[in-house]
Amino acid sequence: MKKAISIIFLSILLLISSNLFVSPALALLREHHQSPGVLRYHAQHSLKDKQQRAWQIILFPEDKEQTNIKYYLRLVGFPGLVEFRHPQSLEMITSEGEILIASDVFAQDTPASNVGQYDVTEVLSQLPSKGSVKLIFSLLKDDNTVQDMALKIPSTIVTEWRLLNQKYLN
Repeated sequence: MKKAISIIFLSILLLISSNLFVSPALALLREHHQSPGVLRYHAQHSLKDKQQRAWQIILFPEDKEQTNIKYYLRLVGFPGLVEFRHPQSLEMITSEGEILIASDVFAQDTPASNVGQYDVTEVLSQLPSKGSVKLIFSLLKDDNTVQDMALKIPSTIVTEWRLLNQKYLN
């Protein structure tokens, strides 16, 4: 009887501990119809910064029919709470400390002050296969001074971005 209880206890302990060390599941790419018969994929997430403000982060490719696909990273903050400083490049700092730069797409014209969009075509393939990325971008405060903002992108999202890039390379 004592042996049976020990075996059951060890089995339960093994089952519980095995779930502690499983890596998190990869996020799924979202698909949408750009036009009738044309299916597109994108990665979209909602994250909070250190001030607990919500951000929408969307990575999407430009039209797949083009031979040179461009990738854009769009950051959307809550209207009235954040205002992007344009033109200002986006810094992407990898977990290894490498700094990657993406140019501001809305340098001349922006659809809304709470939206930033960056061309990440050249840097997407340089993102680490493991580890997070920190995004650094500039916002304008109410008094028109500049505030640098940092937003940490978890490794699962970085992996999803790499998968999106590979999906369109095939």
